[in-house]
Amino acid sequence: MNSRFDRISALVTAVLAIGLWIAGLVVGQALTDSLPDKATDAQVLTWLHANTNLTIVGGWLFMTGCLAFIWFAGLLRTRLAEAEGGTHTLSTIGFAGAVGAALFGIGTQADLAAAINASDVSAATAGMFHRLGDLFFVGAELCLIVLMASVALLAFRAAALPRWWGVVSALVAVVLWIGPIGWAALIFGTPVWTLGTAFMLARTPRPKRSGALTEALA
Repeated sequence: MNSRFDRISALVTAVLAIGLWIAGLVVGQALTDSLPDKATDAQVLTWLHANTNLTIVGGWLFMTGCLAFIWFAGLLRTRLAEAEGGTHTLSTIGFAGAVGAALFGIGTQADLAAAINASDVSAATAGMFHRLGDLFFVGAELCLIVLMASVALLAFRAAALPRWWGVVSALVAVVLWIGPIGWAALIFGTPVWTLGTAFMLARTPRPKRSGALTEALA
């Protein structure tokens, strides 16, 4: 990742992703009428009819943030691959985890599908889409473990990033895996980790260490 444009792009796309995630949540949740945690299908449909436009706009903003995260992850993969050398196995696995997390993140906005067809969906359908978001949330949480673990390994074995950041990445991965508290690592830990990683990528690139991973494993 020697290009100044790529380093700046990493920071810009990370900030954009986080900003769009926050904007999407504010518009889609904070600005809409409150909905009970265990709302019935009829309550979900009533809520949807009252907040159709905000649900669509909020979901659209959040999903665009997920696309920005994929762009950031692609730039991160370049940095990881340069340090890893060889077949870039861990770099590729980490990128796959990031893409999976972004796609599941898009799925968390399942209410948008019902909102687009608010005048036609039944209460049962609206309720189904609303609860489907929970499944995608868990999927995003698990996929991020793959990304964090790959970054942690490459930080230690190939100096792709500072080793202390590898420790942070490993800790986030562990918390993501712990079901009862994994949501906190996704909602709070991931944006902080993304911004921190972006700042490191935006700095002057570290000397290339091709084959460092192979040497470490030998």
